[in-house]
Parts: sequence; C-alpha cells; structure tokens
Amino acid sequence: MRAGRAKQTKCPSGPGGHGRSCAQCQAGLQGFPPEQNTEDDHLNNSFGDPGLISPDKEDISRILTVPFKGRIRGGMRPGKKIIVMGIVDPEPDSFDISLTCSSNKEKDEEDKMDVALKLSARFADRQFLRNSRISGKWSEAEASIPYFPFIQDQPFRIEIHCEHQRFRIFVDGHQLFDFYHKVKSLLTIDMIRIDGSLQITKLG
Repeated sequence: MRAGRAKQTKCPSGPGGHGRSCAQCQAGLQGFPPEQNTEDDHLNNSFGDPGLISPDKEDISRILTVPFKGRIRGGMRPGKKIIVMGIVDPEPDSFDISLTCSSNKEKDEEDKMDVALKLSARFADRQFLRNSRISGKWSEAEASIPYFPFIQDQPFRIEIHCEHQRFRIFVDGHQLFDFYHKVKSLLTIDMIRIDGSLQITKLG
C-alpha cells in the first residue's frame, strides 16, 4: 500500500467557513500545501500560483513576511473573495488589512492611493474597525460588531467577499459585518496590504 497522508474530512462548519478545530484549517496553518484554488479564488496562495504577484516569489518565507504587499490579479469583482489565514502575535497591539487601488499611481505616491477597504483590529479596545480613503480623504470609521473575534496567539481565518454593492466580511466562518463600496470601479482594487501584530500562514 502506498504511504500517504490521510484524506482530510470536510469542515464541520460547512462550505461557508472553517472552524478553528477543523482538520483542514489546521493543515493549512501547519504549512501543508493548500487546497487547489477554484476559478473564483483569483488571489491565489503564495506557493507558486500566478494570482499573487510578489518580488520575492522564489522565497516563500519572505513572501509571507509582514508587512506584506501583493497584487490581486484582475482586480475585484462581484463573486470574488479573498481569504487571509494567520496567527495573532502573543502580545498583539493591532493589525491592518487593506485593499487598495494602485493603478495609475507611481511608487512614491502610495500614500495617496485610494483605499477601498481597510480592516483594523485593535486589541486594547477590542475593536474591529473598517473605513476607506477616497481622493486623499478617510471616511468615518465603522465600528459596530457583535463580538471581537481575535484571540492573542491563536489562528484566524478572514474572508472578504465582494458583492455588487458591498464587501461582506467573515471571521472563522461567521459573518461579522458588511462594508458598502466607496470605490465604484471594483476592477481598480488590485492590491492587498497586511501589517501589524500577526503572522500570515496562507492567502487564497
């Protein structure tokens, strides 16, 4: 009999998301090769797939180093989703995940780029904020959440689903909130940036 890793069972949380006890999720967090992405997962993982473009593609550990910047091939559109899996630092302060519009901007103008969505986890205040920056002006941050979903030194899975009118954000399979689009041309949302008190284990 050929030796091999046992087939993983499907996530008990169902197709909408994975729980922290899910064997499939844990496999991803432990560094096993991720599942084959579907056509809808256009921001592919960092293990050689073409959707995520990085200057350090030959070095996986460097690709996933925080702060992280990667390109979303083809931009966003309804039906597309981005998955960020990671582990919160043991003594976290905050972390940010931003979807930005880099088209038609030079490198030295990055601070002027439109930000379609910025997610900010703040551990001291137990807040998960979201806002956007259009034409250099930040919108008022939205703060309402049913609960704070992150725990120090624990893994997490964030899913950002793009719909026609909004982003829908899930954490560990549970929908937390919606954020209505401020950038109207979704295709121009073509970069993801991640920074702060976390380790990235998988992008999808």
